[in-house]
Amino acid sequence: MSAPVLDRAGILARIPHQGAMCLWDEVVAWDARRIRVRAWNHADPVHPLRADGRLHAVALCEYGAQAMAVHGGLLAGAGGGAAAPGMLVALREVVLAVARIDDLAGALEGEAELLAASAASQQYAFRILHAGRVLASGRAAAMLGA
Repeated sequence: MSAPVLDRAGILARIPHQGAMCLWDEVVAWDARRIRVRAWNHADPVHPLRADGRLHAVALCEYGAQAMAVHGGLLAGAGGGAAAPGMLVALREVVLAVARIDDLAGALEGEAELLAASAASQQYAFRILHAGRVLASGRAAAMLGA
């Protein structure tokens, strides 16, 4: 397992999601186009996205969106600024391979790739994996300055 390049405190400093709603624990790697992140909170019985005593796989879309937010924060910081607040406006081609994720031991890993960006919006492809298996994939778009 590689050492993180950014810990949870660094993530919290770059995204609007705070406390338990910040879903990622560390950034494993990133560059101008991609980010890889890791988290262990999906088995937490008080996870903020749990419903009916379970963490349903649809929550992986939020993990994907937050990977986008972390990447945007890192890109903005590298340019000497701060990321504009954004709002998730579209999910496309989402594929979920499981029904729930709270019963998985070990880390979740996320990957996001920047597909298109402007001052007003960003679009990413994302994948969430567990033990090398893709649990969720799709594309997400966010409007910036929202």
